[in-house]
Amino acid sequence: MKIKSLYVAALMILAAAISAVGKDEPAAHGLAVVPVKGSEVFRVIYKSEVPSKVKLSVYDANAQVVFSENLGSVGGFIRPLNFSGLAFGEYTIELTDASGKKTEKVSYHPTKSTASVHVAKLAQPDKFLLSVTSSQKETFTVRIFDNANNLVHTSSKEANGDFAQLFSVKEMESVVFEISSSTGATKTVRF
Repeated sequence: MKIKSLYVAALMILAAAISAVGKDEPAAHGLAVVPVKGSEVFRVIYKSEVPSKVKLSVYDANAQVVFSENLGSVGGFIRPLNFSGLAFGEYTIELTDASGKKTEKVSYHPTKSTASVHVAKLAQPDKFLLSVTSSQKETFTVRIFDNANNLVHTSSKEANGDFAQLFSVKEMESVVFEISSSTGATKTVRF
């Protein structure tokens, strides 16, 4: 009986070892390029199983190098690439490491909103100044929330250039301004 139990146990261990050898672990390496919403920046995300020397290059649509960087021995990184100043169009991001080349194509186009929004607390009690500078005609929705996140004010303003508005918000411990443009950009400011 003992011999049978040992024989069955040995078969089970052997079967487990064979099945473990037959399984492939998923590869934990690769390249991803993610646009940062509302900006001219793309994030390059790289992960490798084994640290190695890495070369990062960016090519334009004519296969001309517009940026190149050699990195030391790394196993992974997140690197922002700022495309401001480059012509709009298609670009290829190429990463070369010990395992070979990896490429991602990105499409760089102008951001939708060209507006600059600023909210400032003034020296006078409970007074806030909203200023907007825009190079194109846009509609802005202004929402003001109290400390319990209750909406206390909402209005829409149209800007084609510069505008400013003074807000008087009385008897609130904290104030949150949320300004949304018709192009989809949103800015939140807490006081």
